[in-house]
Amino acid sequence: MSPREHNFPNHDADEISIVDLIPALRAFARTFCRVPDDADDLVQETLTKGLANLDKFEPGTRLKSWLFTIMRNTHYTRIKAAAREAPGLLDCASSRPISEPSQDWSVQSREVHQAIQKLPSHQREVLMLIGVLGVSYEETAGICGCAVGTVKSRLNRARAGVLEFLGESSPQTLVERRHQVSDNHWDAESARR
Repeated sequence: MSPREHNFPNHDADEISIVDLIPALRAFARTFCRVPDDADDLVQETLTKGLANLDKFEPGTRLKSWLFTIMRNTHYTRIKAAAREAPGLLDCASSRPISEPSQDWSVQSREVHQAIQKLPSHQREVLMLIGVLGVSYEETAGICGCAVGTVKSRLNRARAGVLEFLGESSPQTLVERRHQVSDNHWDAESARR
């Protein structure tokens, strides 16, 4: 459902609808929630709030930014509520996987994911908005409620933090290590044959 369907004037014909934004909302929700089901719940709650308050959407602004802001605020409201409830141990044995994946790419992907999760939430949020979702610095500043310079600083610190957590000195060494691992994998495969 797009704002056009609610008789907002002066909208372009190529305007994006809320349904078109669901994949971006799901990706952004994953920056907040480690469990995919929790991320889906956050998207659903965001969409519910967005649709319920569509009359408050300001024509001429970006629907994507508006929904991202709703999601961010919803997430932080959930954190405050969860802190009051404090439901049990954080490192529960039932949340651990039964067996670890054996593929090199799975291990590398997990390492990067863990490095991103170790970042402070404000850095992780900016990294995902700009680096993964391709949101502009200006839009990210609007979503996060800070200046563009602050967004750039957080992004730089996030990138440096990920590299540090991965034990790398530069993005180039990370790429070189990845190519070396995949080359060694193929060499080992051909040696077994």
